[in-house]
Amino acid sequence: MTLSLFDQFATPQLLGVPLILLAITLPPTLIFTHSNRLLSNRTSNLQLLLIKTITKQLMTPVTYKGQKWTMILISLLLFLILMNLLGLLPYTFTPTTQLSMNMGLAIPMWLATVLTGLRNQPTNSIGHLLPEGTPALLIPILIIIETISLFIRPLALGVRLTANLTAGHLLIQLISTAIVTIMPILPTTALVTFTILLLLTILELAVALIQAYVFVLLLSLYLQENV
Repeated sequence: MTLSLFDQFATPQLLGVPLILLAITLPPTLIFTHSNRLLSNRTSNLQLLLIKTITKQLMTPVTYKGQKWTMILISLLLFLILMNLLGLLPYTFTPTTQLSMNMGLAIPMWLATVLTGLRNQPTNSIGHLLPEGTPALLIPILIIIETISLFIRPLALGVRLTANLTAGHLLIQLISTAIVTIMPILPTTALVTFTILLLLTILELAVALIQAYVFVLLLSLYLQENV
């Protein structure tokens, strides 16, 4: 059977059962409580502090009307972080490496910000297509350019998230395959390469968090323009 580097983006199965279901059940097993209630502890307090800090960074520049989107954007951020980190567990794949899923998140959210601007302040929203003081000869060209840049935003959101995660996973796959191949021949080189692989895995953890934050940050910037 010929394997491909892209086989890692397929859902692994055991006896026809997707192993991703087993991976999803892992995080709840790490919650240790002595009662039937979820009590506050240091971990939950730290998570709450991080959420409050991120919320402040995202929503402070947005007006009062736009702050109604806080729960939606924070929920989307936590969802993306969970999906990105889930793919780093064994016997799983990263759902956000699929362009169809990322576009399914990017297009409705972007369209919602545009429709919000057209409903609340149609003049200002349309005015973004033509900067003030533009020479008359450049008006048609600038309108076309700004319109294209407006419609390319959701594509940029989805492709950015997909490309960054896919590139990192492919690089990890390539280095892992190289280590297995050269280990019997050059054990010292394999050990050095394994150290590089560990550093790359840590970098991939950071990329998973940063890309989720960038996705939501850009949505908040689009929202800021339309409220």
